[in-house]
Amino acid sequence: MKKFFLVLLVIFLSVSLVMIGCNKQAGEQKKEEVKPVEYKMSVTTADTSTWTLGAKKFAELVKERSGGKIEIKVFPNEQLSGGNQAKGIEMLQTGATDFSLHSNIIYSVIDQKFGVISLPWLMPDEATVDAKLSGAAGKKFNEMLREKGVEGLAFGENGFRQLTNSKREVKTPADIAGLKIRIPGIKMYTSLYKALGADPTAMNFAEVFTALQQGTIDGQENPTDVITSSKLYEVQKYISLWNYSYDALILGMNKAKFDALDKATQDMLRKAAEEAMVYQRKINRDKVAEQVQLFKDKGLKVTTLTPDEIKAFQEKVKPVYAEYEPIIGKDVIDLFR
Repeated sequence: MKKFFLVLLVIFLSVSLVMIGCNKQAGEQKKEEVKPVEYKMSVTTADTSTWTLGAKKFAELVKERSGGKIEIKVFPNEQLSGGNQAKGIEMLQTGATDFSLHSNIIYSVIDQKFGVISLPWLMPDEATVDAKLSGAAGKKFNEMLREKGVEGLAFGENGFRQLTNSKREVKTPADIAGLKIRIPGIKMYTSLYKALGADPTAMNFAEVFTALQQGTIDGQENPTDVITSSKLYEVQKYISLWNYSYDALILGMNKAKFDALDKATQDMLRKAAEEAMVYQRKINRDKVAEQVQLFKDKGLKVTTLTPDEIKAFQEKVKPVYAEYEPIIGKDVIDLFR
């Protein structure tokens, strides 16, 4: 009888050890299964900008909807590319980064066709912008992105670009003549500012504040959110509100990495991106009036150009359309008119 109970005890202990081992192994597998996949996302502007706020919103939505399986780390101020915006897009194309929020203007460094959105006074207001980018024009733009190795998930906005300078109020083309204006490094803006009689200077955005402070350049052009988040109002005296060029943001993912995901994950990412960019566009637009008041409070002379005053500038930039229609394609430009 003792022998029988001893055998039972040995069997019980053996089964227990097997069960403990199985449970431990299952626990380890479970722990491995929930370990998140980490992605890097590059953003050009400061962490207080609506760009970064929109990117962080996207990261939050993705983490929540993936059940913690996907985590996106947001890097503001073009940290990953050493301040070089064009390099930031190249890193996305090669897969060195996974996601990015970059302006269509910087994409045009890669291919001038991406500058179509920002042609001078092409789109008159936000309602037109939203209609175009959610329709055939936006579809065509995303096709162009795919050809460059980027999957466009959603459009955000930098917004309509305004002009600041330290020399004088700008209300007429004669006022802008001779001013040394920093522009992004794309040919279309060089042509545009030369047509206006200014002296355009291409420069990485990370260098702009110091260049304005030291008087290396007289002015720059950017939407109010960038002027605010980068504190450019501290080194400028005048701002002209003229909505001369619209600047869209592309929330993009490296196409090869996007294509490698299952459809459910792709759909989740696209929906999260769209919701995050709706949020980003809203806060960007809501802040404009507050930012303009800040400029006034900081002592800037704020000049809002009238439609008649803008017409004089529009006449001056007609050669830009003549130059870029063959480059971009009339059919592409017409999609945005």
